[in-house]
Amino acid sequence: MPLVVIYDANVLYPSTLRDVLIRIGLMRLAQPKWTEQILDEAFRNIRSNRPDLDPARLNRTRELMNSALRDVVVSGYEHRINDVILPDPSDRHVVAAAIHADAQLIITKNLRDFPAAALQPWGIEAKHPDTFLTELHLDHPRALAEIVREIARAWGSADATPIQVCDRLAVDASGTATLI
Repeated sequence: MPLVVIYDANVLYPSTLRDVLIRIGLMRLAQPKWTEQILDEAFRNIRSNRPDLDPARLNRTRELMNSALRDVVVSGYEHRINDVILPDPSDRHVVAAAIHADAQLIITKNLRDFPAAALQPWGIEAKHPDTFLTELHLDHPRALAEIVREIARAWGSADATPIQVCDRLAVDASGTATLI
């Protein structure tokens, strides 16, 4: 049974990292989860920072994300939010969703917002995406290399290469990009 992981909004924001993380689920290396609230935050920030992107295409990306993976959207977790104590109360919904989904990991760039002591009672750990991907790569080196090749092919340009994908991935997961 694959590891159940909640992806925080900040790891779904960068397109290449998001693509790698979704493909990890498609290859069943992990079982990704998120909530509509997490997606709201990710896509709100994308729209705010990238007004040049077509809103219809962003909506389509979100729809494809939700339909690509079986049972990816966590719902019914809201009653657990008040049980969670975090430095930033606005992150409690992420932990509540993780608890509800029986997730073992929260993948986030904001580790300080998810202290180990706050997550320990539920058996959840927060990991940076680079740490998560590096560990996956050590366990499945061919799989992540194949994901990078698939993304290069999906970019549709004849000159798109796995090295270019790794260069983009390195912005958010430099250790993993170097290993691949």
